[in-house]
Amino acid sequence: MFRLHAFSRNLRTELKKTRKVFFYDNCIRNAILGDFRPLELRNDTGAIWENYTVSERVKRNKFHGFYGSQWFWRTVGQQEVDYIEDYDGQLHAYEFKYGAVKKASLPSAFAKAYAMDKMEVVTPANYQLFLLPD
Repeated sequence: MFRLHAFSRNLRTELKKTRKVFFYDNCIRNAILGDFRPLELRNDTGAIWENYTVSERVKRNKFHGFYGSQWFWRTVGQQEVDYIEDYDGQLHAYEFKYGAVKKASLPSAFAKAYAMDKMEVVTPANYQLFLLPD
């Protein structure tokens, strides 16, 4: 298991002391929950997808010597950015969507407060690019 801490630069509505827990292996997560059903029969598919993509990115980063900062962002109003990396002095934001994506954008509070170099939506159609070394 590993944790991501909340990203915050002192906006009043940001959650600062929270964290997300991820498993390096989704099988451990599924064993704890006692649920090994296929994805199409589960109601936590989005959480499984997020855990998989974040954990694989963390493994990829360690393997390739990336030691930048990694966070998530959330407000008291439940606006959220799933994953943020800071490297080369720039913030890169990622959203993870398992299903069809009509349109995804940064939460307005985040977009107003932080200059972003990059925002991507990671789906089953493009996740391999997210996991390739830069």
